[in-house]
Amino acid sequence: MINFKEKSEKTQKVVGIVFTVLLLCLAAAYFVLLIIGPRIFGADSVIYRSINPFSGAGDCIKWIRVLSYAFFFITIGYVLRLVICWAMTFVKKGKAILNLVSSFIKYLSVLVFVFASLRTFNVDTGTLLAGIGILSLIVGLGAQPLIEDIISGLFIVFENVFDVGDIIIVDGFRGTVRDIGIRTTRFEDTSGNFKIMNNSDLRTVINLTDHLTLVPCVVQIEYGESIERVEAVINDHIKEVGEAIPDIIEGPFYKGVSELGASGVSLKFVARCEEDCRFQVERDMNRQFKLLFDAHNINIPFTQVVIHQPTVFSEPDISDRIKSQDLIQQQRENEADSSDNDYHS
Repeated sequence: MINFKEKSEKTQKVVGIVFTVLLLCLAAAYFVLLIIGPRIFGADSVIYRSINPFSGAGDCIKWIRVLSYAFFFITIGYVLRLVICWAMTFVKKGKAILNLVSSFIKYLSVLVFVFASLRTFNVDTGTLLAGIGILSLIVGLGAQPLIEDIISGLFIVFENVFDVGDIIIVDGFRGTVRDIGIRTTRFEDTSGNFKIMNNSDLRTVINLTDHLTLVPCVVQIEYGESIERVEAVINDHIKEVGEAIPDIIEGPFYKGVSELGASGVSLKFVARCEEDCRFQVERDMNRQFKLLFDAHNINIPFTQVVIHQPTVFSEPDISDRIKSQDLIQQQRENEADSSDNDYHS
């Protein structure tokens, strides 16, 4: 059964498509009439002078001239915005700039239409612009937060702080950037919740998409297990773990014993992936290391009551000891190439 929200969204989508098609058809008819108008009405006729927005403000039918301006300026702006939306589907970076250009075109086309229509009714637009400038100055003194939001939005876009589609953390909220507007920016978290913030409030931002994300995985083994035997198993099969998780770009790497816990020895592994795959990679690593340890009889500790003889653990042989030492040496060499702070999460 389709719920009301989904039905409403589908209806709005259909209405939007119908409106777009209708507008494009009317625009096409208008431009065809603009081209063949001289043959139908005559180049010097009042009707064609009213239809042609470039014929000057001479003798014309005013309401036809206003409709002509509406079709010409607003339709041109709408078509340009459609082209920008189409172009946004092919670019990964730069969507914020395209969004900004689209918003600018929308407001500019309406503004030009209004002033052109006023000129049709012989309104002195120069004086009007001067008056608007003075009014804007007065309003601007009382609208400083709005101006600050607009300027901050421009800096976010042109300094490429983040872009549409990037995953960021701002004020403890982790989400994907869905829209960067002139005044506000909209984010969506993994639960589908949206947060809208003024651009001037985005002061401390962590962009998680600029670099690969480090994913830790800590697995415990029982104290009775031989660390050298376990490390030999890890050395032989850690590449297989990485191959089983296609979202991993680098690793996984064995980082050594991270803790001697109350019930077991903690072994730490890390891998790098894209931020949007982080949680899935973490779950996959837990699963693969559990399967690996089960396949080689390596016990993971859990709370239990022992009512039988203690488990007899396998002893490492010479080969296990050599592989364990090789793995520890590799871990130390890798650690020398990167700061240990990168692996605290």
